[in-house]
Amino acid sequence: MPLENLEKPTITKVAGPLVVAKNMKNTSLYDMVKVGKLGLIGEIIEIHQDKASIQVYEETSGVGPGEEVVLLNHPLSIELGPGLLGNIFDGIGRPLSFLAENYGERLKRGVEISSLNREKKYEFTPTVKVSEKLKKGAIIGFVNETKSVCHKIMLPPNLSGEILEIKEGKFTVKETIGTVKKEDGTILNLTLMQKFPVRKQRPFLKKLAPKFPLITGQRIIDSLFPIAKGGIAAVPGPFGSGKTIVQHQIAKWADADVIIYIGCGERGNEMTDILNEFPTIKDPKTNTNLMEKTVLIANTSDMPVAAREASIYTGITIAEYFRDMGLNVALIADSTSRWAEALREMSGRLQEMPGEEGYPAYLGSRLAEFYERAGRVITLNNKETSLTIIGAVSPPGGDISEPVSQATLRIVKVFWGLDSNLAYKRHFPAINWLKSYSLYWENIKEWFEENISKDWEVLRLKIINLLQDEAKLEEIVKLVGMNSITETEKLKLEVAKCIREDFLHQNAFHEIDCFSSLERQFMMMKMLICFFETAKEAISSSSTTVEEICDISVKEEIGRFKYVSNSNLKQEYEKILKKIKTEIFNLNKLKIE
Repeated sequence: MPLENLEKPTITKVAGPLVVAKNMKNTSLYDMVKVGKLGLIGEIIEIHQDKASIQVYEETSGVGPGEEVVLLNHPLSIELGPGLLGNIFDGIGRPLSFLAENYGERLKRGVEISSLNREKKYEFTPTVKVSEKLKKGAIIGFVNETKSVCHKIMLPPNLSGEILEIKEGKFTVKETIGTVKKEDGTILNLTLMQKFPVRKQRPFLKKLAPKFPLITGQRIIDSLFPIAKGGIAAVPGPFGSGKTIVQHQIAKWADADVIIYIGCGERGNEMTDILNEFPTIKDPKTNTNLMEKTVLIANTSDMPVAAREASIYTGITIAEYFRDMGLNVALIADSTSRWAEALREMSGRLQEMPGEEGYPAYLGSRLAEFYERAGRVITLNNKETSLTIIGAVSPPGGDISEPVSQATLRIVKVFWGLDSNLAYKRHFPAINWLKSYSLYWENIKEWFEENISKDWEVLRLKIINLLQDEAKLEEIVKLVGMNSITETEKLKLEVAKCIREDFLHQNAFHEIDCFSSLERQFMMMKMLICFFETAKEAISSSSTTVEEICDISVKEEIGRFKYVSNSNLKQEYEKILKKIKTEIFNLNKLKIE
């Protein structure tokens, strides 16, 4: 046997997170390796003959040529099973709470640890019987992991066969809960956990068109620019415009069964806010601790750049796992721009031909691969469910003409454009209503008409038209003054101001206003449009002025309606609607007389 075939894989070059090794013929693309004496975790991203380029997910200082590379012969995979919910992991699936307890507050390099607790036992209840023949991905039982989520135990998506044995009782994630006989006669043990490669999309039977809205409780989103369950949305905006607050609000109040929150290259204090705040919040659907339905993936800005890519794929794979149980999942990625920066750095170190602004030419296809893993689907076990992705984009200076924003906009169907001017005025959520859009409205408007009101679309269009008219009229007023426009146009400006300040502005820290139900949103739109149309009629039929209409007391009551308690909602709504017509009618009557 030739001598070179006996040589071990060794490092020949180290350039930041990129390591080049020789004698790597017996490897495959995206296989995992351990690099150097410390055993740093890495992934093969390029192979040329016997040389392989490895992106290392840990700091490479102190690692040098000549050190050994250990081949693991499997792709980057994540353990999926009981123990994910309520936990926080790094980009490659290591539980950070366990690392902090056992290795100190700072991350130690080369630490290899299982994602799931090997000691904790879970009460498993089977739902299948011996000799039952099961298809791939079939549900075999469940574990009540938390009060809000029933954790379904499934066959792996590549395994089918006949159940030979199934047990009931308390088990760790590695203990055998049963056996299955494959079609070729092979007998395999079943456990509560399974492993799955993160770069590979988990299979499903069929993808369906989005049909139902993801209710977030944020008025500007639900009423004007809604997202469908199984949809994809982008939240671009400059530093300080409130991207994180918008995503936190969606994570807190969205009507998803499970939330996956990925902190990809963001500041550590943002993840700290979640860890401090989420355990104190009750999930409005189940009245349980919000962390009981949340999985956090933390790859903060002081962690190695390469790990940002791993965190994105780890998060989406966990999301697909919960989706396969029949749960509606929302994945929030903050932010994909940091992931793109990692791709740019690795591409540069690999000396690839750069695209626009130095980003790799394959930036768009990588983003598309990620976002296309969202969708409303029929799972392998015939459950209709959805995975929704909401990705933040952080363009430098808020310039959305840069490559990451443009590549994202070509993929997503909802655009919530954040505006630093609105944030400066303390108008939150700082979503610009003139730049934002949703392409899901035609798919989901039928749901709003059937479940809330047939008038929803009409009111929504009237609100949007008033806001657009305001922008046009403000340009005229700036040029020729307020006296140049009619009383009706002045009324439009006043009502648009009410829409902005009383309807679109929402206090994330107010006990009532932080979450606005669809019923409340509809009532607010109805009152604003009723006020506008009644006042418009009064102006056209008499000499009533906008100033006089703005002085009536009901205008203030419309503004305070968002703070009305849920128990008094309907009574207050009916009272205000009646008062709008009465006060404007009395004002009009006095003018005519």
